[in-house]
Amino acid sequence: MTDERPREGRTPSDYPEPQGRPDFLPADDRSDYDGRRPEPPASFGSSWGDPSGRSEGYGSPPYEYRSYDASSSSGSPSGASSHDPRTGPHVGSQTGPQTGPQFSAPTFGPPDGGGSGQPYGSSGGNLPDNGTRAYDSPFFGASDSGARSYEGPPFGSSGEQPPYGGARPYGGSAPPPPRQALGMGTGWAPPPPGPQGTGAARRGPSTGLLVVLAVVIALGASMLGSVGTYLLTKPAGGNDPSYSLGPLPTGATNRAPDSVAGVASRVLPSVVSLEVGNGSNTEGASGSGFLIKNGYVVTNNHVVSLAAKGGEIRIMFNNRKTTSARIVGRDPGSDLAVVKPEETFGTPEITLGNSDQVVVGDPVIAIGSPLGLTGTVTTGIVSSLNRPVIAGDDTGTSAEEPAYISAIQTDAAINPGNSGGPLVNGRGEVVGVNSAIATLGRSMSSQSGSIGLGFAIPVNQTRRVAEELITTGKAKRPKIGIVLEKDYRGAGVKIATEPAGGQQPVDANGPAGKAGLKAGDVILEIDGLALQDGNELIALIRSKAPGAKINVKYQRDGKERSATLVVTADDEPTPSPS
Repeated sequence: MTDERPREGRTPSDYPEPQGRPDFLPADDRSDYDGRRPEPPASFGSSWGDPSGRSEGYGSPPYEYRSYDASSSSGSPSGASSHDPRTGPHVGSQTGPQTGPQFSAPTFGPPDGGGSGQPYGSSGGNLPDNGTRAYDSPFFGASDSGARSYEGPPFGSSGEQPPYGGARPYGGSAPPPPRQALGMGTGWAPPPPGPQGTGAARRGPSTGLLVVLAVVIALGASMLGSVGTYLLTKPAGGNDPSYSLGPLPTGATNRAPDSVAGVASRVLPSVVSLEVGNGSNTEGASGSGFLIKNGYVVTNNHVVSLAAKGGEIRIMFNNRKTTSARIVGRDPGSDLAVVKPEETFGTPEITLGNSDQVVVGDPVIAIGSPLGLTGTVTTGIVSSLNRPVIAGDDTGTSAEEPAYISAIQTDAAINPGNSGGPLVNGRGEVVGVNSAIATLGRSMSSQSGSIGLGFAIPVNQTRRVAEELITTGKAKRPKIGIVLEKDYRGAGVKIATEPAGGQQPVDANGPAGKAGLKAGDVILEIDGLALQDGNELIALIRSKAPGAKINVKYQRDGKERSATLVVTADDEPTPSPS
């Protein structure tokens, strides 16, 4: 196929199809491409040449075989149209700022080994006549003055296209093509800048930022690793074979001597448990006791009373060793008894305190065998003092008289089986003997447990009775020599006005008669304590030791009087004070 248009100003092409022009953006800044050498596209092969395959007589693209006038001010070659749409931008000299696209081209050496070696367009004059060219200019065709080194109109400066055809102004063979050169055409763009561009170097992240990022990454990796480990080791079922609560805590087990644990550790070895039978195994009783000087055991009379009828007593110590025991003496009026075990197994004796020094609010500890549970420790405080209590067998079926106790009240838990056990203070000293509890009700088949109202015999009374039982086998009964009127309901306690049971209301030789009291007098106070009923008076008198002095306030004919009495004792127990 041939082009029918005039041949002047263009080079014929033997390609069967029209060649397309590359689509590039115009360049705005030539400085970015100075000094760079573009490489030809792969489609051009390893060197530049005429795309039609013609010999070098017509020259090699992109420069047509045409002479250019370097001195032309119009920038258009003679005899050529000002614009050809099929050609690229004009190539020529330019003395002022370029309006067309600018191209950065590498330095070209002399083609085919010839030439003078001068840079192409370096002096702004015409090309040498010998046909040799030196392509040493960093900008293709631009001299130091801005004018093109080859003659002819500026390439693209006036918008006109150079015509095809014409002779090459520089003669000779085609120059060697630049490496990786881009195609030419309208809208050319400069080659992309290389690493040696003139732009400022881009700064990397600071060292501190890198350290922070490293720490964050490490923490994140650690957390992810922990979560992953948990998920991988998490058991599928409800059991966790690796589950553990850790080792047991270690520490000293010693306790302060005045703590509950410290007191209990000192007192428990001296507390014993008693099992009593009547010999026929039809009846039995159990209770507690404590070891005193010379291997004697103090307990309640109602605990061992069955053994007085031919039964037996077995004692178990805190070390679980047991032995039999015998009754040394017992006092139903005070509900106290003393027994002697055959063997004590080295058990230490307990320390006795002073019950007269006890005040309400003192901390106390009850120790015993409630319901057969040996070595039980309960704590509380002293709730009240001088609480009148009738202990022992109060059902009336026993031939023995009931016990009248001016008791120490406590809220420490006391239950059946605690009877006879010690009530100790914060120093581990015995201040009372647990003997009775208040209950909300009682039936023939069962007993009620503790409701926080327990009662203990004061240790001072216990000390006296125990000494008398050990030394004589019986206890003295304190008295003041009067008979009380049971039906009196007024304030205080009234002395009977008539003889009762063969006894006079006031024994003339007794403590009351000698102090001046008479029948019908109303006793209001004993040692400053206002009396509520006769049981309280009996309990207070029995808690005193024979020979003790008491102050009495009484009323006669509406007038209050006072007297001092010295307590005495009978050799034989009697049902009531006289």
